Order: sequence, then structure tokens, then C-alpha cells
Amino acid sequence: MVNLTADVVIIGGGILGAATVFELSQRGVNAVLLERGLPGRQGSGTTAGNLHIQAIHSKRPEQAIPVDNARLVPLQLATSELWDALPGRLGTDVQMVRSGGFTVAETPDEVAELHAKAEWERAAGLPTEILDGDAARAAMPQLGDSVLAATWCALDGHASSLLATPAYLAGARKAGARVFTNAPVTAISKSGDTWTVTSPIGTVSAPVVINSAGPWIQQVSALAGFDLAMSPLAIQMHETVRSPRFLEFLVQHVGRGLSVKQVPSGNVVIGGGWPAASLNLGGYSPISETSQTGNMDDATRILPAVAALRLSRVWAGPLAATPDEMPVIGQISGSEGFYVQGGTYAFTFSPLWAATTADLISGNVPAHDVTDLGPDRLLSLNTIGAH
Repeated sequence: MVNLTADVVIIGGGILGAATVFELSQRGVNAVLLERGLPGRQGSGTTAGNLHIQAIHSKRPEQAIPVDNARLVPLQLATSELWDALPGRLGTDVQMVRSGGFTVAETPDEVAELHAKAEWERAAGLPTEILDGDAARAAMPQLGDSVLAATWCALDGHASSLLATPAYLAGARKAGARVFTNAPVTAISKSGDTWTVTSPIGTVSAPVVINSAGPWIQQVSALAGFDLAMSPLAIQMHETVRSPRFLEFLVQHVGRGLSVKQVPSGNVVIGGGWPAASLNLGGYSPISETSQTGNMDDATRILPAVAALRLSRVWAGPLAATPDEMPVIGQISGSEGFYVQGGTYAFTFSPLWAATTADLISGNVPAHDVTDLGPDRLLSLNTIGAH
């Protein structure tokens, strides 16, 4: 058992917690990270690893509230620039590929969404181009006849979710950070200006706690006395057998939440839209045959060549979603030193949220104002200022 002190303790060793401990350690901050199991094996390790730089889908199947794409677009451009610098900062390959990507529409309403998002993107300085169906198929012949229009963004791409998290942690350890695995947090308390976080390894005391627990954000917040409303879910991913390369670009669907790409190994990864059968935060979430059919129907309609490929595996991964489908990042008001970060597309946003949180805890003004994305909007009134 240990009794450690630090400047910051980070709870959660997924992509976002790993990015944050790396960023802090590079700035000379004495940081400790506690991970409940093994790093990157849950939410961030089970995602597609897409870099969503143009606006993401508005809604996926069973999603009640659309994403506020207009709000996110400037942030997506900002995180894109940080991803460009990341391989050099990490000193290792995370299989980042800037393939470029198409976001497609199949209905007149979805086409209207594409035009609206293109305006937001251009206003933010994001280079996108809108194409009708014939022009999109001329640029990418693999697209099916159901595609009525598409937006093209050369900055879209993907990275390996299985390589990025370990690379962040290796860089953090090299800079002096302490990382503990199999250390689920069991208690969080505060005395004066100091938070004490307890886990099976012992205690860590620090003036700052960063809750980066992904799907477990709500549970970790409750340990500190905060009733934080989250809407975690499990989404379903599908991967085909390896095949000769035929998909050069990331393909997304503006209205279905679908993403399809072919990774360097030759496998085609399909997912992002349909949910798993249920969410099980205590174990593995079961897959849904209905969602498998729905996801594959969407994929083969948009990209008919995918129908010839046999599935090799299907899996479900938990995600930290919020009730308003937006990210959450910032300090809880009246509770000095307790920060929360996570939510929508944490993989894409990981370098930006890490830099933003590092700025916030050091008293610097972040490059992008995230006040409206703070955790207070998700709190019950009786918990604000509880500490």
C-alpha cells in the first residue's frame, strides 16, 4: 500500500486520461494516473479510432437528441492541428492516416444537413467540398447509387486506438508520471484544499482531481458527492476479413452515425451507429443481432463492395455519452480542483481536451473557450458547491 502526494491525480487510463497525463507531464506537472483495469481496454480501446475532422453525424439509430455540429466544428479543426504534431511529440507511430473522408447523405433532408454543415465548416476555416451524388461517385466509384450527396474533407482519417493510448502513457512515464493499473477508485474525499483518492494500491493526495473515467464518469463523480447526469451506452463494431485494398477514404453517414474504413492490415471496420444489446459496465456488453443487421445493411448500401466480405468479428464497447450528446470538460463550480472531461468523440478530441484541461488547472486561458461545455449543466442543483 502506498500513500502518495502529487499535483494532479487522474482517474481513468483510456485515451483521454492517457493524453492528459502525457500533456501534464510534458509541462512538468507531478501527475498520478489510476486505471481501474488495463489502459485502453474499454471505451477508447473498442472504438473505430476515427479522426472526425469535418462535422460528425447528426443522429445515430436510437439517439434522441442531435449533436450540435455547429458548436463542435471549430474544436474539430483545432484538434486536427494537434493530431498533426502528435507522432513527433510521442516519438512513435500510432498508425495515423490522413486518408480524407466523405460524409454521405441518402435523403433530401440529409442533403440539406450536408449543406448546412458545409457552411459551418467553411465559416470555421475547415476545408470541405460538397458534391452531388454523381460527382461523389466520380471521386469515389465504390459509393452506392443511394448516395445523393457527400461532403469531402481531406483532413479526415484514423489512428490506431490500440497504439495511441500506450504511446501516451509511455511518454508520460518517461517524463516522470506515475501510472497505476488494476487500481479502481473506491473513495474520494476532500480536506481543506486537498483531495484524497483511495484505491487498492493505497491513497493519492492532490489539490486537483481529473475525472476521465469514460463510461464510469458518473460513478466516479458520485464517490466525490456529485450527482452527475450521464448517458453511457455501448455501440457495436464490425470487422471483416482482410482483403486487397479497395477503400482509400473514411466514409461516414450524416444521418446514421455509420463509419466505414479499411485499416492498414486490410480489414474493413464498420461501426459507430447501431447500439449493442445493452450496456454492462461490470463486464462485457452483449452484441445485438438486430444492430449487426442494421449496421451491415447501412454499410453495404453505401458501399456495395463490402457485401462480398465475410465478417471476422463483432464487438461492443462502452462510451461516455451525455444527455445532450455533447462533450463535458471543466471544473465543477464551487468545488475547487475537481475536473471532469469526456463525452462525445473523446478519441478525436483527446489532444485538445488534454491541452485544455492542462491550461485550466494551471490558470492559463485555453485557446478555445469551453465554458458552455462544463459539467455544471449535468449536475443536480443540490450537489453544486457541495465541497
